[in-house]
Amino acid sequence: MKTAVETLEPTKVKLTAEVELDDLKPAIDKAYKTIAGQVNIPGFRKGKIPAAIINQRIGFGPVIEQAINDSLPSLYGRAAQQENLRPLAQPEVEITEIPTSATEGTLKFNAIVSVRPKIEIPSLDGLNIEVDNAEVSDEELNAQLDALRERFGTLVGTDRPAAEGDYVVIDLSAKIGDEEVDSVSGISYQIGSGNMLEGLDEALTGLSAGETTTFRTNLVGGAHAGEEADVTVTATAVKERELPDADDDFAQMASEFDTIDELKDDIREQLATNVVAQQAVSARTKLMEHLQNIVEIPVPAEVVEQTVHQHLEQENRLEDDAHRAEVTEQTQAGLREQMLLDTLAEHYGVKVSQPELVDYMIQMSRQYGMEPQQFIELVGKSGQVPALVADVARSKAVALALRQTSVKDASGNVVDLTPIIGNAESDAEQAEAEQRLFEAARQMNESAEFNTLDGGEGAASNETLPESPANPASINF
Repeated sequence: MKTAVETLEPTKVKLTAEVELDDLKPAIDKAYKTIAGQVNIPGFRKGKIPAAIINQRIGFGPVIEQAINDSLPSLYGRAAQQENLRPLAQPEVEITEIPTSATEGTLKFNAIVSVRPKIEIPSLDGLNIEVDNAEVSDEELNAQLDALRERFGTLVGTDRPAAEGDYVVIDLSAKIGDEEVDSVSGISYQIGSGNMLEGLDEALTGLSAGETTTFRTNLVGGAHAGEEADVTVTATAVKERELPDADDDFAQMASEFDTIDELKDDIREQLATNVVAQQAVSARTKLMEHLQNIVEIPVPAEVVEQTVHQHLEQENRLEDDAHRAEVTEQTQAGLREQMLLDTLAEHYGVKVSQPELVDYMIQMSRQYGMEPQQFIELVGKSGQVPALVADVARSKAVALALRQTSVKDASGNVVDLTPIIGNAESDAEQAEAEQRLFEAARQMNESAEFNTLDGGEGAASNETLPESPANPASINF
């Protein structure tokens, strides 16, 4: 296949291709068989009609049309790969010439397509990145210890008015006008959780057991979702969580340690590990900011426009100009970072193996609260495997880039990010480091999540993964 590329814009090219008949022959033969099974010609069994008879009775036009329709996607893909193009969206294809018979002529077509621009990755040797100090304060330690104590706490009734954090047993009823549209009794609700009705936390604060109040709010579920209603709430009981003392007995009950000091040391060590992960995320953010400041990354306007339109259409907000401007800015930033990360992955020759991908998907399944096999099957059916492969490759690329830099904290101390990004001094260490990366990959990708249009790099189908579950309302309000 003969191909050529004309650059129209930094992010748009015109790809031309000339396909000889030899390349089209399998598609033409298949087209003859397809048509032979669709038409009735006297004297011939359906599906057994010779090509010469089809040419004579029907003509070669329908045959070559069928052949081109069947083969054009793969031919375009081959042409794009031959020219090392990185398409970001579906192309606009124009057929300029077709074969006149099964033995004469060629297929010629043009494809105008938005592509990833050429991005030059500068040397990162000697780049200094500063992150916050890895300090675990006594306040953080105590907060973590208190959270553990809460898990072993008990609820006890109290006569005082309810306050934030208390658990209140409540009865609720909602009225629209004089009609009661919903009610529920005897449910437990923690003030401050915010997972039921807007205004409920404020209404309950200050109520003692046996007291009732009414507030106005919008219902969030059922047949009257979105409608304004008067909600009456009665606190039938107020309970506070009583925490166990932070002593050796508690340490033995809540952990494998014998003393509270040993438990505190373990909590401090865990917090320190989390701080390193936060430093890695901070270093990643500053690295990307540095690269985007010194590297020119043009953004394909058509891809941005189509993505924004699709986003606003799903939200039914096509006429919201202010929101359009906000989404456009976010889309441009996301696409710019995605293209930079993909270029980094190519620059470092990043590859993603099947075991690596499966391991990443297993960890992703936990985020969605799904069984790993169920999640993997959903990803496969929804066509999002390429998107997840790209996520893993981008995370690995960032880790490789960070290894070229010098990361120090605000006090000037060198920060060892090896637990997160590895050091890759050997193949075995490289494999182990990549496994560790997957746990931090979601954090590292949070600021870079962006899905291109169908057909682009990392493109996904219209089916998407389920949203991460939010706190469910306890009643159907």
